[in-house]
Amino acid sequence: MRKFVKTTLAIVALVAGIAALAVVPARALVEIDINKGVVEPVPIAITDFLSGDAMGVEIAGVISADLRRSGLFAPIEKNAFIEKISNPDVTPRFEDWRVINAQAVVTGRVTQEPDGRLRVEFRVWDTFAGRQLSGEQLFANQENWRRVAHIIADTIYEQFTGEKGYFDSRIVYVSESGPRDNRVKRLAIMDQDGARHEYLSDGRSIVLTPRFSPQRQEITYMSYESGNPQVYLLQLETGQRELVGNFPGMTFAPRFSPNGDKVIMSLLREDGNSNIYTMDLRTRNTARLTDTNAIDTSPSYSPDGSQVVFTSDRGGRAQIYVMGADGSNQRRISFGDGAYSTPVWSPRGDLIAFTKQSGGNFQIGVMRTDGSGERIISSGFLQEGPTWSPNGRVIMFFRQDAGAVGPKLYSIDLTGRNEQPVATPNFGSDPAWSPLLK
Repeated sequence: MRKFVKTTLAIVALVAGIAALAVVPARALVEIDINKGVVEPVPIAITDFLSGDAMGVEIAGVISADLRRSGLFAPIEKNAFIEKISNPDVTPRFEDWRVINAQAVVTGRVTQEPDGRLRVEFRVWDTFAGRQLSGEQLFANQENWRRVAHIIADTIYEQFTGEKGYFDSRIVYVSESGPRDNRVKRLAIMDQDGARHEYLSDGRSIVLTPRFSPQRQEITYMSYESGNPQVYLLQLETGQRELVGNFPGMTFAPRFSPNGDKVIMSLLREDGNSNIYTMDLRTRNTARLTDTNAIDTSPSYSPDGSQVVFTSDRGGRAQIYVMGADGSNQRRISFGDGAYSTPVWSPRGDLIAFTKQSGGNFQIGVMRTDGSGERIISSGFLQEGPTWSPNGRVIMFFRQDAGAVGPKLYSIDLTGRNEQPVATPNFGSDPAWSPLLK
């Protein structure tokens, strides 16, 4: 197993030279309505950052790509620019940017510090108001230049929407390769845009359902390496791996608690029943939360850790249930036609995403935490496994189209629009989105 090497990133915002400029507090120029069918993207000009090499162009390119994929911004083609930015400290000629309908302009500079670190400065300008919206500078090691670009894109996203961005984050998923009857499944990790791809396992054992810790550089996943499915922990910084308890029977569908101190999972007994357990990772004490003659599985904590959503077929068909974190007050919340699976609580706490099988199709949908307001946002031949972006505005899942050899990753926003493929070197399934990186 290859080690995922931790890299450091130092950020300093609004230092003296930039902070001295008039900076307008953040204001929401784009209002996101998750029930609105169409959001008009904001035309924005991302100019190449000045630098002594190609780094400035590359950083601007990543920022532009991030914002474009969100569906909320429409970066303007560079060949339409009238003004050529030669000094990002100087106020742009706003009339030149208004002509091409750029509602905002982003300018910047990349220099190298004596210790070898990058210094990246950027400013965001409101062209129609004729003023600067924000200005910051960031320091980072050379290898972290893509993270710098993602952080800048997050800053712009927040400036215009009033909400945190999601670009400085990672995806862990199951990479699938080889023929269908001899499929190799490996753990893989990448940036949310598919860059910096790396394998975390060698493919000798089948792996499934990787999930990020909300607090540490750690994932939990299921592996068949012992013959039966068992839950493991993997430290991304060191590559250290350990088994989560030696339970009789099969353990599967693991997830972390919001504070990262517990793992919640399903345990399948020899009688064929599956119930939900938690394990305290510090004491290794376990607690049983459900006790039924049914299949209870796919647990997911609410962001505050007070509740757990899960699926159960105790009523004859798989439906979504919610209970207290101690197993109390178990109640069904889904009542639609079809079978429900893989529920996951939004990091915002307001919605639960799920997979639904109905009418011969698989659907990705969301509902309120009491089961009301169910809404399907994507439907296809075979698709499942929703995972939320850190800001709770985008869902990633995997789909296999009819006749396709293997599954692929996709993302979609909560309006049910802006569905996009997520590029991976091989087939991909079981994605899990990290929190924003620290």
